[in-house]
Amino acid sequence: MPREDTPLWTDAEPLECVMVVPEAPNVKTFVFRPPSGATFLFRAGQFITLELPVKGGPLYRTYTISSSPTSNVYLSITVKAQPNSEGSRWLVENLVPGMRLNVKGPGGVFHLPRQPNGKYLFISAGSGVTPMMSMATFLWERGEEPDISFIQCANKPSELIFRKRLEYMAGRVRGLRLNFVVAEEDPYEVWTGYRGHFNQLMLGLMTPDYLDRDVYCCGPEGFMTGVRETLLSLGYDMERYHQETFQAPVMRVEDIEVHEDVVPQETAKAEIAFVNSGVTTECTETDTVLAVAKASGLNMPSGCNFGVCGTCKVKTRSGQVHMVHNGGISEEDIEAGYILACCSRPLGRVEVEL
Repeated sequence: MPREDTPLWTDAEPLECVMVVPEAPNVKTFVFRPPSGATFLFRAGQFITLELPVKGGPLYRTYTISSSPTSNVYLSITVKAQPNSEGSRWLVENLVPGMRLNVKGPGGVFHLPRQPNGKYLFISAGSGVTPMMSMATFLWERGEEPDISFIQCANKPSELIFRKRLEYMAGRVRGLRLNFVVAEEDPYEVWTGYRGHFNQLMLGLMTPDYLDRDVYCCGPEGFMTGVRETLLSLGYDMERYHQETFQAPVMRVEDIEVHEDVVPQETAKAEIAFVNSGVTTECTETDTVLAVAKASGLNMPSGCNFGVCGTCKVKTRSGQVHMVHNGGISEEDIEAGYILACCSRPLGRVEVEL
């Protein structure tokens, strides 16, 4: 336990690795303490920058703190050894208890507010779960009932980082609700959770009140783009959306990237030419191709009307659409020019083979 007069750690003092915890395949948590016994002050979601003594000179790499600010006598980072990442591979393969590293920080603007009394939706993929773990643990340890919907995505169940720890936490409070999504199952292991890729349908089932929550998201860029498109298509207030990336974290609020997401506008004019039928119809960007086809008297097969079944798949000849689907079309079909008419909205003039 720190004494009342224990000083706060500053990055003038190196940190010593005191424990290494395996979390998942090629994933380890590294626990650090300052030799002086100083305590830490940071906010859930922030990061530190490590000076790694790799061959050829020091390498500086930034990692999100995965421990909670309430546990201020230590801090931890959780690292996945990526094949093309010299820094993460060095850590996983070389860092052991007793070694000391120069560390800068903490810093970053991706964190919970000073008084986090709201309703939260955490969405993560892969090692993007690390800031969410810090936030969830902090809210769980405050001594108040949290209100968190936590969605974690991974390739396989065995790659769900912190799964057991999160299940332990959720089993002791009512306000932490967990949902796991995996792309595929592990061999010879039973998986009864969600399978596939995160989409609108899953969001509605897992968190029906998502419109009332502040969203924090972290994962690969493509994953976060999909999350933003999903929320935008459902009318979510993006002023309440926050995200971190696997690139260099943002140090200042004014440096936060403004995402230029495509959002169909109700006042923007568009046009759809159904080339096989000789019909061209004016519409707006918020009209779906399916709705315009039916309003034009054309018989287009459809089923779920939610981008799942794939019945309304049709090929485009030219033009662009904004499509947010729920798994009813493959990436190969999209690259070949196919769309799902029920969830595709024209951006300008579009020619469709119908």
